[in-house]
Amino acid sequence: MRSFVFGMAFLACLEMALGPALAQRRSVPIVRDAETEALLRDYAAPILKAAGLGAQNINVVLVADTSFNAFVVDGRRIFMNIGVLMQAKTPNEVIGVLAHEAAHIAGGHLARLRDALAKAQTIAILATLLGAAATGAGVAAGSGDAARGGIGVAQGGAQAAQRTLLAYQRGEEAAADRAAITYLEKTGQSGMGMLETFRQFQDQQLFSARFADPYAISHPLARDRFSQLERLVNNSKYRDRKDPPALQARHDLMRAKVIGFTQHPRSVARRYPKSDKSLAARYARAIAQYRNQQLRKALRNIDRLIKEQPRNPYFWELKGQALIENGRPKQAIEPYRKAVSLAPNEGLLRIALGYALVGSDDPRYLPEGIQQLERALTREKNSGLGYRQLAIAYGRQGNVARADLATARGLFVSGEFKNAQRYAARAQKKLNRGSPEWLQADDIVTYKPPKTPRTRR
Repeated sequence: MRSFVFGMAFLACLEMALGPALAQRRSVPIVRDAETEALLRDYAAPILKAAGLGAQNINVVLVADTSFNAFVVDGRRIFMNIGVLMQAKTPNEVIGVLAHEAAHIAGGHLARLRDALAKAQTIAILATLLGAAATGAGVAAGSGDAARGGIGVAQGGAQAAQRTLLAYQRGEEAAADRAAITYLEKTGQSGMGMLETFRQFQDQQLFSARFADPYAISHPLARDRFSQLERLVNNSKYRDRKDPPALQARHDLMRAKVIGFTQHPRSVARRYPKSDKSLAARYARAIAQYRNQQLRKALRNIDRLIKEQPRNPYFWELKGQALIENGRPKQAIEPYRKAVSLAPNEGLLRIALGYALVGSDDPRYLPEGIQQLERALTREKNSGLGYRQLAIAYGRQGNVARADLATARGLFVSGEFKNAQRYAARAQKKLNRGSPEWLQADDIVTYKPPKTPRTRR
């Protein structure tokens, strides 16, 4: 997994995509990759527009988990495990997952879940108080039966509260399924991808569902969801519509990349044998080769990919990555430059180029490295790696104040607020008061992290 997180995103450390306010309280292992994120943006855009969320700048965040899952925790991000991308054979399957999660955001389910949780807690609290009162009365009267009855009231109330909350969640999940089909219909897309996903879930639950209490689960049983979705999908005029071939080709390359970086080279070879001459298969094998210390062979195969698609920025990115991860940052500069020229709006590619320029240890490249990193960080504001490389570059130029400020910004986005404030205060002393850099440092120095609520015992 290390190579995947470092390679696809060029992040040696797992980035905190939750933002600084949450960074110190919870850590989610995030995967960043320009190619995958660009594809997911294209998948999500029409769905978000259909859901009325097109103007809300909602991002899809990849989680380094190979299980099939996606979730939302706020109204700004959809979290998706890389396992979804590994298992989904078509764009439509991933789009169906995005549609379901978008429905939770558009439906205000998170806010209502908090209300339902509060209601469930109220029920549990009342039951506990009633149980305590009954127990107290029983003890005062010397009645063991009454006391035991009080305990039963409390336990029954807690179960009622739990079932109330679970019933709410099941209802919202079913509503999200229906809304997702509506979004797919509005965008002229098939619901067969969603149906295929739930067919797999249904098969997985085939035996466990026989013993499941339908009132003690948070999601409707897969067989029930499948039946509901099957009726909706079969009634759609877009039922048999396929993904455009160009989109399927991008999906195949993305999936090969994820598998190439996350699976053992032997597993990659089994999944993409030499007999498979497709572009995606060759992409996966080239990744596996350089990860398996076969750099020369990998570079030959990457060059063949580039020759076939010279305007694919991510083939050039892979060449730069293979070189820099094998200790050749200066040789990685030109491939990264080419990648950036082909995809100038991808901040992650600029950070990779800046990394190569700074890592070359050649003073001639420092100004360009700083320029690329500064430009990239206007888009990738939470990139700890970008700030660290910027700090190194400024330090080598002897600009201690800006090096300290870059260090402070990198620590801040990683949730290390105290250390960030120490470096920011140090930078302020050397910066012109009131300058943009001084104000950036001051924002960090005066920042007050949100207090973590204490758990009552």
